[in-house]
Amino acid sequence: MGRKRGAEIDGWLIVDKALGMGSTDVVAKSRRLFDARKVGHAGTLDPLATGVLPIAFGRATKAIPYIMDATKEYRFTLAFGEQRDTDDGEGVAIATSDVRPTDAQITAALPALTGDVLQVPPVYSALKVGGKRAYDLARAGTPPDLPPRPARIDAITLVERPDADTAVFTVRSGKGVYMRALARDIALACGSVGYIAVLRRTKCGPFGEACAIALDKISQNVDNAPASPALLQPVATALADIPALALTDDEARALSYGQTLDVRAVLDRLPALDDPDGIVRAMIGERALGICRVENGRLRSVRLF
Repeated sequence: MGRKRGAEIDGWLIVDKALGMGSTDVVAKSRRLFDARKVGHAGTLDPLATGVLPIAFGRATKAIPYIMDATKEYRFTLAFGEQRDTDDGEGVAIATSDVRPTDAQITAALPALTGDVLQVPPVYSALKVGGKRAYDLARAGTPPDLPPRPARIDAITLVERPDADTAVFTVRSGKGVYMRALARDIALACGSVGYIAVLRRTKCGPFGEACAIALDKISQNVDNAPASPALLQPVATALADIPALALTDDEARALSYGQTLDVRAVLDRLPALDDPDGIVRAMIGERALGICRVENGRLRSVRLF
């Protein structure tokens, strides 16, 4: 067997995803740019969306689930008056309305859509129904009837009203929330119909726009040589929101061998946890060993890097 292609590099590339590019396309291009062996993305963005898309290399791919679960922030423009089958600007109109809500009507509708809610996903989504993708069924003319799913929306703010036909919002939410569905539901709650015309993710976990870079800016500088790993952020930056626990070398060695530790031995170093059986970021000096969980008085490893 030949050597697997690509270099073993670790870290995060925070991409400012361009309009029209799919998340898997970003992964493929990032792999080529860095000639990397193992690459993945943390949180899909639709081709019509732009913004923060964390790309994980090597050991960072083990932290992808924690970024997928992390809080995200968005800014989007809702266009009133027309509902589209895709709930975005790419689809065809399936309903119209002459209603254009006032700012006060919009603001009054937002509390009911905030918090722990049930959200019906867009028909054009990657959810599987009977083993097939919902968007494949929709394109084939048999759109599935998707049941509501639990979603957590922390905040929705009306920030701008360019004209009567459009409204701009910022949103902070948990995982699995569809902004297209939220835009659709805001319009319906205001007695109108609408779709998402512009969507940008401004933050994904600890990663924001300030550290994001466009892929074409990287490709302009590589001159056919692999891009520099210096562009990547350390693996542990993805875990910045998780409380840190300093370990000794002996404790780290025990955890890496699959052993558990008595919590009483690390109690004086254990950070305050929201959940008594919560997770911590196990550190050896400045290096992240991985994620550990406090469980029944024992500290056990969940995922080691």
